[in-house]
Amino acid sequence: MDILRFATAGSVDDGKSTLIGRLLFDSKAIFEDQLEAVERTSRDRGTEYTDLSLLTDGLRAEREQGITIDVAYRYFATPKRKFIIADTPGHIQYTRNMVTGASTADLAIILIDARKGVLEQSRRHAFLTSLLRVPHLVLAVNKMDLVDYSQERFEEIREEFTAFASKLNVADLTFIPISALNGDNVVSRSENMPWYQGTSLLHHLENVHIASDRNLVDVRFPVQYVIRPHKTEFHDYRGYAGQVAGGVLKPGDEVLHLPSGLATRIASIDTFDGPVEEAFPPMSVTLRLEDHIDISRGDMICRPNNKPQVAQELEAMVCWMADGVKLAPRSKLSIKHTTRTARALVRQLHYRLDVNTLHRDEGATSLGLNEIGRVSLRVTQPLFVDDYARNRMTGGFILVDESTNTTVGAGMIVDARA
Repeated sequence: MDILRFATAGSVDDGKSTLIGRLLFDSKAIFEDQLEAVERTSRDRGTEYTDLSLLTDGLRAEREQGITIDVAYRYFATPKRKFIIADTPGHIQYTRNMVTGASTADLAIILIDARKGVLEQSRRHAFLTSLLRVPHLVLAVNKMDLVDYSQERFEEIREEFTAFASKLNVADLTFIPISALNGDNVVSRSENMPWYQGTSLLHHLENVHIASDRNLVDVRFPVQYVIRPHKTEFHDYRGYAGQVAGGVLKPGDEVLHLPSGLATRIASIDTFDGPVEEAFPPMSVTLRLEDHIDISRGDMICRPNNKPQVAQELEAMVCWMADGVKLAPRSKLSIKHTTRTARALVRQLHYRLDVNTLHRDEGATSLGLNEIGRVSLRVTQPLFVDDYARNRMTGGFILVDESTNTTVGAGMIVDARA
């Protein structure tokens, strides 16, 4: 079974955590003791119903305020597919948390309160998902029970959001009217909305096609670790372990090593469960090559006629995640790109982007916490990169504060030069 990673986003109190709780509950993915604890907490708080949002809002501060602060990851499976959910915060203070949760997502669910309609935060979340190149977007119009399951209200929201989404890079957009509290159109079709001809949310999650979203054309294999067993019977074994970031690899394929530029062929592809005949994203494998080449962590294996850009000058959209420290020209940081680490100098801040209005502030001199802007970087050693729009794994990077070793920024490469 394949795995679908999806993130939820929405304004405060739009019902994200309740929706996930409903998905887990109706798909029988929670244990009895978990349910009993939630029921007990719900009674203690004086609610007349079982508050399923408590299944995901695990932090005490979240329960006290009734909002999501941290990114909560939950896992469940149906007979058709496995799921990893990132319940991301809706508040603008936690933009960095949403960027973290959505960066690896195959699909994003943006919730909208049917009573309030499309808010500024809804537009911000849609922009962030398009910036992060999340391939599939679902707009779940929640709390339909509070507008008497009105088709007219649903169509109003759909038209307004479609007009806004036309300005963004959204490849696949689906609208589903739901009530997370009552379970309408979450796991099974609702009888309260006979006018809706689409599928339930879970049915859509089970059947959305994600295999073609990954780049299967450009072979990219960042080397993470060189395996040389010490046991005598394996003394000739030399394998290069890592996660396939793009393309399809097979034994016998001709490949090129960067930075040396030497060509060889794949002898075999090994996994924990034994040899395989092909490897593709996001598989973690070990490659054995026919020739002995000096390869180490941070190097790249690709095709001779399809190489990534070898670059030291990067143009990127950066989301700043540090509190108390700002990103400004001349800042010196450590950059981690795939398995390669180098030092980076911020050469220029072109503009700061207002994620609510999409306005570019070209007079900005720095980026603060949760702010996004276009930045030029110079790195100390060549990186093997692609544009983020072409490959999210080889087009993304993180920035690290060398003095504290904390992650202070996440970047998406727009352009690169040697």
